[in-house]
Order: sequence, then structure tokens, then C-alpha cells
Amino acid sequence: MELPPPSSSTEVHQSLVQQLARKNGSPDVFTQDVIWIAEFAAAGWALPLDEYFGSVKGQFFDGTIDACTYDNKLTALPWGIDSGMLFYRKDLLDEIGAKVPETWADMVAAAMKLQADKKTKFGFLWQGKQAEVLVCDAVSVLASNNASILSADGRSATLGSDKAVEAIQFLHDTINKYKISPADVLSWDEEPSRAPFTGGEAAFLRNWSYVYVLAQDEKASKVAGKVGVAPLPHFPGGKSAGCLGGYQYGINANTKQREAAVEFLTWMASPETQLRFALKMGIAPTRPAVFDDATLGKEQPFMQSLKPVFTGATPRPKTPKYPQVSLAAQSGISRALVTGKVKEELEAASKKIDAIVSK
Repeated sequence: MELPPPSSSTEVHQSLVQQLARKNGSPDVFTQDVIWIAEFAAAGWALPLDEYFGSVKGQFFDGTIDACTYDNKLTALPWGIDSGMLFYRKDLLDEIGAKVPETWADMVAAAMKLQADKKTKFGFLWQGKQAEVLVCDAVSVLASNNASILSADGRSATLGSDKAVEAIQFLHDTINKYKISPADVLSWDEEPSRAPFTGGEAAFLRNWSYVYVLAQDEKASKVAGKVGVAPLPHFPGGKSAGCLGGYQYGINANTKQREAAVEFLTWMASPETQLRFALKMGIAPTRPAVFDDATLGKEQPFMQSLKPVFTGATPRPKTPKYPQVSLAAQSGISRALVTGKVKEELEAASKKIDAIVSK
């Protein structure tokens, strides 16, 4: 059975829900977006995997294991990873003698100087559209300030905390205080924010790994050979936290082929198979050790350079009610960014999210 491609995420989700809910054991194995893992686990559709893979959890990126764990049980196995990252203009930073920013303050300073010197039109581009991508951007900036949308147990909202307010206030300030981001970012998702960057109009961009290939295409990009990639910046006392993306494996709790399913996942998640998929299909491995392979470094040097980025990858809120939580977070964060009433709107959104997850 063939599912729709990951680009048709909603259709994939609907198809899996319908099939797993029948509890007839089909499909035996499935791939799932990281944001569905808690939903499928809470419904009892995903087989707990600690018995089979508990001893190798330490061989995967911490963030992917965290995302694959619900209610202290491993219910999915990491397969392919992506995360938010910082794209930057190497040539422009060299011109002003600036280092690749590690903190948000460093990035703001470099962006403001480049704009003041008329070296770039935009300092920092990101995605503020009221959509799932806004949650992704928010998760990164929140976690980089030791904040989050939900508590670790997923049972209460933390979006109204002081650290969370400070983080979202920063996104608002990139537009209204520092003026390094155009107000247009509030209606942009990935591609509208990518185009000005590869068009040579921006110094920094938050986006996913797909941008790098486009940026290096001399036919489609004005910045080919001038783009670098780094972990997203963080606040003082925080650490880089790119929002985790990717598809991970699950085993149907009702499978009649449990032994074969475990054997298949063991093979698919092995270092050898992950290397093969990385080389042939560009799917980034979830095992840090695979990134050190000499063949990967030779054939996919950009992917190999992403190891530090993925080391800090952070999952989105883990809750069976993720769709409702995401919509409430999108609405509240969007209103906070548009109105500037950051604390007020985040506290209101936090109450709505509390009502969702406490039921």
C-alpha cells in the first residue's frame, strides 16, 4: 500500500487514522509526521518499542527520541530528520567583520549594521503566517529562551510564562523595534520568505534544509556560493533549538506480523540503511554517527555540516490533542505579533490551551 507523499500531510494523516482505527493490523508498519506520534500512541494504535529498541536509543539524536516518546514510552523509531536552521550571507558578514551569530542579540546587531550600511534590504526573514510554520518558528525561539508552549508532561500550558513572553516579544521587535524584518513576514510561510533571500535581498533567514540546494543553484539564485548554514541563535542562558521536523516509523499495535515488523524497522533504522537513504534520496539520518561517514562527507557535504544543527533539534508540543493546541497557539501568537499586546494575547492563548489539554 502506498500513502500520498509527505507534501500531502493532511491526506496522509487522514488515511492512517482511518486504517489504524480499524484495528485489523494493516498496515503493519507506517511512517508518521512527528506531530502525530502522541495522537497515535494515546489512541493505542502504535506499539510501544522500548522492548525492542530501548538499548539503542542513545544512538539517535536526543530530540528525535524525545519526539518519538509519549507517556514515557518509545512509540516510534527515528528515521528521517529536518529542523529549522539559520541561513546567512557569508560574504556580507565578512564585509563587516562579523562572526556567525550565536545569540539573537548578535544577529540583531549584525543585521542592523548591514542595513545601516546599505549592504542588504532585509536583515532577518522568518515565517509569521498564521499556520503550522508559525508554531515551528515559535517553538524554536521559545526553546532558545528555556520556554515552551506546553509543560513537559503535556498537561498544562506554559505559553504565558515570562520567558515565553520575552521570546515572542523578540519576534515582534524584529519588525517594530529593530526593524530588521519587514511586516510582510506576518503573512509569509516558507517560500515567500525564501525568495528574497535567494534573490540577494536578505542577510539572515530561518528556514528548512531544502533552501540550501535552491540557494546554490546558479540559475535560480543570486547568492550561489555565498550562503552558510548554522544552528539558530539563542538567548543568554539558553541554547539553539531548531524546531524538529521529519517522518518517523511506527508499528501497528494490532499487527499480526510483529516479529517481521521489528526486523524491518531494525533494518530501516540501521546506520547502513540510513546512509543509503541519505546518499540516494537526501533524507537526513537520525543517527549522529552516520553524519561522520567519509562517503557522506564526500557526496553530501552540506548534509554532513548539519550535524550541529540537528543536535539541538526540539520537538513541537507532545499531546494527543496537537491539532487543537496548534490552532490555539497559532491564533494567540499571531494576535500577539500583530497587535503588540504580547503578554495579554499569550496569557489568553495559554488559558485556551489549558482548557484543551486538561479535558
